[in-house]
Amino acid sequence: MLSNCFLDCSVLLLAALLAAPAGAQNDPVPEARLTVTGDTATTLSLGAADLARMPRETAAMEEPGRESAKCEGVPVQAVLEKAGVRFGSPLRGKALAGYVLASARDGYQVVFSLGEVDAGLGGARIIVADRCDGKPLAGDRGPLRLVVATDKRPARSVRMLERLQVVQLRK
Repeated sequence: MLSNCFLDCSVLLLAALLAAPAGAQNDPVPEARLTVTGDTATTLSLGAADLARMPRETAAMEEPGRESAKCEGVPVQAVLEKAGVRFGSPLRGKALAGYVLASARDGYQVVFSLGEVDAGLGGARIIVADRCDGKPLAGDRGPLRLVVATDKRPARSVRMLERLQVVQLRK
């Protein structure tokens, strides 16, 4: 009797596995999409293909308890310039009274001043990474992640990045 139950359970389990679509056991991976809004010349919605066509950089990211990861992506400055934010010599006076609010899918948020994003002024080395150690970011690490190479700990390396909002305090 026990062997019949085992056989019946095995057949049911096999049937369930065969009926499930491929990959159904895993959570769906969200599409890489970054939205840039706020005080910009244009609102952007960038997908993986858009980001792949932009200038790319690599940056090392240190995480406590893990080995250093070599991440690849687009500099945040280049993303914001594509939305019409001006950097370099125009970034002075009132223009310096602005910030970027980075928001993740899970509600995590961090702020960067426009001055620290400007490579020629603050030089914080911030990239929107879509790959680390040669692999696409997945699960709770991606599909996009901010990597702040100059930070001593990764508290501002926002994982599951979805939006950059530019805010000018003085207009």
